[in-house]
Parts: sequence; structure tokens; C-alpha cells
Amino acid sequence: MMRIKFPSMKRGLVAILRGIKPDETAGIVDGLVEAGFTAIEIPLNSPEPFRSIEIAVKRAPKEVLIGAGTVLSIEDVDRLESIGGRLMVSPNVDREVIAQAASHGMVTMPGVFTPTEALAACAAGASALKFFPASVLGPSGISAIGAVLPKDVPVGAVGGVSNEDFAAYAKVGVRTFGLGSSLYKAGMSANEVARRGRAAIAAYDALEGSGT
Repeated sequence: MMRIKFPSMKRGLVAILRGIKPDETAGIVDGLVEAGFTAIEIPLNSPEPFRSIEIAVKRAPKEVLIGAGTVLSIEDVDRLESIGGRLMVSPNVDREVIAQAASHGMVTMPGVFTPTEALAACAAGASALKFFPASVLGPSGISAIGAVLPKDVPVGAVGGVSNEDFAAYAKVGVRTFGLGSSLYKAGMSANEVARRGRAAIAAYDALEGSGT
């Protein structure tokens, strides 16, 4: 088992661009990077996802973590690595997929919902855990499961989470969030995504400044 450590980021925010098209990618990625995002995920059930990921990798600075979501196979992992992706997010816990991603030096964030899944992901060497859908578990549910998890594996809340929820999760120690539809919906303009991105960054920075 090899664990690639989750990188230390100024802000624990991952932009999830489900449904983005290649011709939209450059403008949206530029706006999010300018806003302050340092992690961007393009799910593989988007149109021509690998083309979009490759564009994002080329547009973003080296320190920005670019990768794929909804990764379900070793073949997807290998293709992601071939275009420079460094973040592998999955909706499930597949030991082979996690191991393959780790062998390429990727940061891995499998989706979990129960203590059994979360501990299995930790045992498989996950860099971080994606509690999904977080809106169903809520801060109290994630906190209860977190009591039995290794303290060195970061926990992220994804699914039904927006800027307005940061404070509630922060109270139980969650500092990493995946922002999907609250940040981007298919067809949204680059200017609108950038505006929402700036609002998310401001909300996160206000939270950190408050000491919550």
C-alpha cells in the first residue's frame, strides 16, 4: 500500500466541473485559477473529458492540482496520467484503481459514505476521503464517522455543499470541500463561474479569519 499525501493547499477547495466542454475549459479554468482555486476536477461523465483535462493541465500553473472525477477503471487512471492529471477522484472505493493512481504519484480521493467504506479507503492508501453526498450525512454524521478514522487522512465534504455550509462543517473539523453545482453548471459562462469562484474563496477566507 502506497499513500500519496494530500497536498497542503492554502484553501481546501476543489472545483468540480461536471459537464464542461473542451471549448469552454480554458476560460473557466483561467477564471477559477485567478480567483484562487488550486484544485480542479473534471468528471469523466462530461463531454470529451480527457480533452478538457488536457487543456486544463496546460492552462493552469504547475502548483494547481488538475485531475478527473468519476474514475472507475485502471484504464481511466492510465489515460489520466498520460495527459498530466495529478488528481484522481472516484465515487467508490476500488483498491486496484486507488493503487494504480498512487503508483503514478496521483493524489487520490475516493467517495465514501459509511465507516466501513471510509476505513477500507484508508486501508487502500487513499490520500483523502470524499464523503458523498455530504448533504445527506451532514456535519454531525461526518463528525461521528470521523471519530474512528486515522487523523492523518483529510476528510472532504462533497455533494450539496455550498459557501453557506462552510461554517457548519468547519465546526466539526472539515476544511476540505468539493464544490459542484453551487460553482458550475453545464453551459454556465466563464464570467459567472469566476464570480461564483470569487464568492467561494471569500467565504472560505472569512471562515479561516474567524478562527472557526
